[in-house]
Amino acid sequence: MKIALRELHDTGAGWLLWLVALGLVAAGGLSAAAYMEHHGHIVTGMDNQIVWGLPHVFAVFLIVAASGALNVASMASVFGKSDVKPLAPLSGLLAIALLVGGLAVLMLDLGRPDRLVVAMTHYNFKSIFAWNVFLYTGFLAIVIAYLWTMLERRMNVHSAKLGLVAFLWRLALTTGTGSIFGFIVARQAFDSALLAPLFVTLSLAYGLAVFLLVLLVVFKGSGRPLGDAMLQRLARLLAIFVAAGLYFVVVQHLTGLYFTKHHAFERFILVDGGVHTLLFWGGQIVVGGVLPLVLLLKPAPARGAIAAAAALVVAGAFAQMYVTIIGGQAFPLVLFPGLQVTSSFRDGVVNTYAPSLPELLLGLGGIAIAGLIVLVAVRLLAFVPERLDEDSLR
Repeated sequence: MKIALRELHDTGAGWLLWLVALGLVAAGGLSAAAYMEHHGHIVTGMDNQIVWGLPHVFAVFLIVAASGALNVASMASVFGKSDVKPLAPLSGLLAIALLVGGLAVLMLDLGRPDRLVVAMTHYNFKSIFAWNVFLYTGFLAIVIAYLWTMLERRMNVHSAKLGLVAFLWRLALTTGTGSIFGFIVARQAFDSALLAPLFVTLSLAYGLAVFLLVLLVVFKGSGRPLGDAMLQRLARLLAIFVAAGLYFVVVQHLTGLYFTKHHAFERFILVDGGVHTLLFWGGQIVVGGVLPLVLLLKPAPARGAIAAAAALVVAGAFAQMYVTIIGGQAFPLVLFPGLQVTSSFRDGVVNTYAPSLPELLLGLGGIAIAGLIVLVAVRLLAFVPERLDEDSLR
């Protein structure tokens, strides 16, 4: 404990500044949740047509990125890449933090968080949401045990076995998250088995992008040396994941265009969907896909280019989740195929949605919770090596 306290003291004002800033954002998120809980969702942009709003965009991003944040740990334990092994504990820690932050947003946005115990003890196994309760809690338990095997020298012999279990479980977790949407057969935007492998692929890019940003901040903030060779290797891997994500997006929309019943929705997203079309082409494709590839595919990209590419991937990820979740609900339900439907309940029209400030604060609060977990854990325990330059890897 004395060593931990001395280390906290030596970090100076920088660590305390991060702690206060993240704490204030987290408090703002909790206050926003309390405000929405008291006044009801009437104070948000959500309504009976768009029931999953901006908080769900943040929550799904954090949950999907949590799976991908385990990339580096899986590379070390499952695929035997010993050069990234020193970063494996940080990878596992980030996976836990992101999942906790995402689940916090999800729970607070749904309302009545005091009733969570009911959802965790009464299951409808015909619902993908019931499956995800086990997938999320199981992921947390497995990764915590996995971290124990990495940090406790006596347990190192079990690290590879638990690493394999964590790798397979993370695939199941992201498959379950994608299937939440893929199993909604009533909506033209979803109703596709491709969403499960798409979310798995996206998780690889999202998680690695977040990991790179956290890695750069942690090493720069603590004054630890970080070699360019390691960053460039992870950058090449990120480029592969981004390209794979773009490929699955193309396949998803080509599949939609193949079926006549999906033509109207595809036109809505790709051509005349307003903000959703803008976010798809400008945010998801250009900002989250093309620009990162341009930066990452240069020979030996500079550290600033890698950081910018990772940040662009994260920005594109939010755009993609917004288009997927909000855009999918904005397009009207097809109640009677081949017929026009009108009613006083806004059937047959494109639904509008404008995010409110409390929704944004709640989403940012989830990110802050994840950041606080990483910040405190990195200062108290040996999650990060003292140096990671070329000399230390020889």
